[in-house]
Amino acid sequence: MAETPAVTAPEAEEILANQPFSRLIGVEVGEVGYGHATLRIPLREELLQQFGTVHGGVLSYAADNALAFAGGTILGPHVLTRGFSIDFLRPSNGDHLRAYAEVINHTSRNALTRCEVFTVGDDGSEILVAAAQGSIARIDR
Repeated sequence: MAETPAVTAPEAEEILANQPFSRLIGVEVGEVGYGHATLRIPLREELLQQFGTVHGGVLSYAADNALAFAGGTILGPHVLTRGFSIDFLRPSNGDHLRAYAEVINHTSRNALTRCEVFTVGDDGSEILVAAAQGSIARIDR
């Protein structure tokens, strides 16, 4: 029997709606389940750098938030990223970004998470453009 995520897709949407920067980026919630989460970012000119590819800050944002939401599905909605590292694998452009993150290991207060960020073309084809790993911590509120 599958476990129920501590943060659901509607709750994730509400969390993002309350973050001004997330609204600016235009992030959308994809699938959310126990131990994993997917975010989608429609690409537009304002998110590109001078060579016409997605800015590294946008890729980092996608990974950071996907890592945190994946951790939150186990630890609960009050989490913060303690730290993460990201590798940019190739320049990216397309219709949108898809960031998929999953929990690799966890305790009751911390989660180790990994994320893959893909650009998705108009035809649905995906190219892996970045990979990240992070530590997510539950905070007391």
